[in-house]
Amino acid sequence: MKDTDIKRLLYTHLLCICSIILSIFIPSFFLENFSILETHLTWLCICSVSVTAVNLVLYLVVKPNASSKRSSLSFKVTRFVKCCVYFLMSCFTFHVIFVLYGAPLIELVLETFLFAVTLSTFTTVPCLCLLGPNIKAWLRVFSRNGVTSVWENSLQITTISSFVGAWLGAFPIPLDWERPWQVWPISCTLGATFGYVAGLFISPLWIYWNRKQLTYKNN
Repeated sequence: MKDTDIKRLLYTHLLCICSIILSIFIPSFFLENFSILETHLTWLCICSVSVTAVNLVLYLVVKPNASSKRSSLSFKVTRFVKCCVYFLMSCFTFHVIFVLYGAPLIELVLETFLFAVTLSTFTTVPCLCLLGPNIKAWLRVFSRNGVTSVWENSLQITTISSFVGAWLGAFPIPLDWERPWQVWPISCTLGATFGYVAGLFISPLWIYWNRKQLTYKNN
């Protein structure tokens, strides 16, 4: 394992973290009364677009899984369409899961769906950027000892931490604290965001700390 790969991973993650920070502060200069709590749905849209755009640009520049095979225009268009379909399927799947776990079925539909979009942005988008619309590759990466690079190892950590953050964010909702951030799905989206950011911080450090023990199989 090369230290340069870990450094590239760290710089990439720092830029992703910056995209979230900018999504909090930059819109306040252009939108009146903008804040995470008061205009939460607006912030979810801005955050999702910002993180997605940064992920796309970074993976196009860094190219962790660069390949010269099947680089025709038709293949790229087909791949892009498949990625869009996978992302939409991920959003609807998360939406259904949230409803099954107690989210309002009829009320707050937009809030629930935007939460699903945000969680898909933190989990599905990096998978699509790194692995493409390849279910077999996804299953391999998230299976035991299935990763083949530091990027895939990091993908495991950031995805799991996003899910854990969203799950932990649901705990304060039923409590009678009567705080504004307990309204669905604010605490869950904040938990997912903190989990994603924590994963971005932790994964390069964890990989660097355990670099001597980590071995990756060739693709």
